[in-house]
Amino acid sequence: MAHGENQHDELALGWEEWLALPDLGLPALKAKIDTGARTSALHAFNIEPFGTASKPRVRFVIQPIPGRDDLEVICSADVIDRRDVTSSNGESELRYVVRTNMQIGDHKRPIEITLTDRANMAYRMLLGRQALGDDIVVNPSESFIQPKLSYDLYKSSQRPAAAKRPLRIAILTREPDNYSTGRLIEEGERRDHVVETIDTSRCYMNIRTLAPEIHYDGKKLPHYDAVIPRIGASITAYGTAVVRQFETIGTYCVNGSEAITASRDKLYAHQLLARYKIGMPTTAFASSPKDTKNLVTLAGSTPLIVKLLESTQGKGVVLAETPKAAESVISAFRGLKADFLVQHFVKEAAGEDVRCMVIGGKVVSSIKRTAAAGEFRSNLHQGGTAAKVKITKEERETAVRAAKAMGLNFAGVDLLRSHDGPKVLEVNSSPGLEGMEKASKLNVAGKVYDHIEKSVRPAAPRRKS
Repeated sequence: MAHGENQHDELALGWEEWLALPDLGLPALKAKIDTGARTSALHAFNIEPFGTASKPRVRFVIQPIPGRDDLEVICSADVIDRRDVTSSNGESELRYVVRTNMQIGDHKRPIEITLTDRANMAYRMLLGRQALGDDIVVNPSESFIQPKLSYDLYKSSQRPAAAKRPLRIAILTREPDNYSTGRLIEEGERRDHVVETIDTSRCYMNIRTLAPEIHYDGKKLPHYDAVIPRIGASITAYGTAVVRQFETIGTYCVNGSEAITASRDKLYAHQLLARYKIGMPTTAFASSPKDTKNLVTLAGSTPLIVKLLESTQGKGVVLAETPKAAESVISAFRGLKADFLVQHFVKEAAGEDVRCMVIGGKVVSSIKRTAAAGEFRSNLHQGGTAAKVKITKEERETAVRAAKAMGLNFAGVDLLRSHDGPKVLEVNSSPGLEGMEKASKLNVAGKVYDHIEKSVRPAAPRRKS
C-alpha cells in the first residue's frame, strides 16, 4: 500500500497498542506510542550488516515477547540510513535505520524504525511521532483502542507463513567459477539474497561446547541462514566435517553431513538402497583376493561393471566383458589397494540412463543421458548427450525414495531402465546443474531456492550472556 493511502481516514490510538510488522515476520507486538520521541525503535540484538555497499542490509534477532527469551525470530531488511539517536536517558547511540510496513488494525503504512537493544524495556517497540503522520490521533489517557492481537500468533500451528526476506547464503565449493555455482549465485541474487562462496578446504573450526565457530581466512564466519554444500569427492571427509560444524551452530544445510557421507560411500549407499527395498543392479563386495571368482559369480554373468567406491563422473568405472577380464580388473584394483564394487551390467539400458533431479522430496526435472559411440558410460563428463525425458510414476517414486533413503534434500538420482523396473545406479549429493538445465529448459537453481526459502526457520543463534 502506498504511503498515505489511508490518510482520509483518521486513526485513533491509545498510549499503547498492538501492531504487526508483517514484512519482518512479526505478527504481533505490543508497542508504546510516544509522541515525545521523534524516531521509532524496535528491540534487536545480534545486529549484523551484510550485503553490498550499493545495497546494504542488516540482519537482527528479536525476542518479541517480553520475558520470553526462548522465542527468537530472525529478521532482515534493507538499511536506509545510520544515524545517531539520543535516548530518553540522554545517551547517544549510532543505530541502523530500516523501512518496513506497519499494520494496526486495517491501517497499513511504511515507517522508518531504528534498531536497538530494548531487552530491559517493557515494550519491544516504541512508535515515535515521525511514524504517526497527520492522520493519527493519540489519546494519552486511553490504551488498546485498536483491535488486540495475541502472542499466540507465534505458535507454530497458528503462525502465518514466514515473511520473505533477504537471506545470507553460503555455497561451500572449491569451484567458484563453474556453471552450477554461477547459476546458484545468479538465481540467489535475482531473488534479493546475498550469496557468498566459501572454499571448503580453507575453513577451520573452533570446536567447543558453548560457542563453536567456523573461521575462514583469519576471520570468524558470520551467521548464515543457509548453506549449500557442493563438496568435492576428494575432500569428502573434511568437507562433511565443515558441514557438521555448520549444523552444530544451527545453520540450515540443504544437504546434511550424514546424508553426504552416506551417498559418497557407495557400499553403504547400496546397503541403504537394499534396506529400503529400492531396485538396483545386483551388487557384490569383498576384500579378500581369494574371493575373486565367487565375487564375479555373486554379481551375475558377464559383462560386469567394476566400480571404485570413490568414483565420480564415470571415472574409476570399468566394463568387464568376460569372466577373465573381470578377474583381471579386480586384481588390478586390489593391487592399488582400492575399495570397489562388482555390479551386474544392465544390457537392456543400452548405454542410457535417466537422471532425476530431486529437490525437497519431489522430482523437479529429469533427463535421459546417452553414451557416446563406443562408450558404455552415459555421464556427460564422458562425452554423453542429454535430452529431456518423461518418466513413469514408478521411476519418479523410486528416485524420491532413493534420495530419502540417503537423507538428501537436493540430489541427482541416476536410474537404469531394466526389464523388471527402474534400477538406481547412483545417488549424487552435489549434482551438476548444467546438463539438467540446458536439456530440460528448467530453472533448477530456482527450485533449490524455493526449497531453501520454505525450509529456513525463524530460529536464531542463541544470545550470548
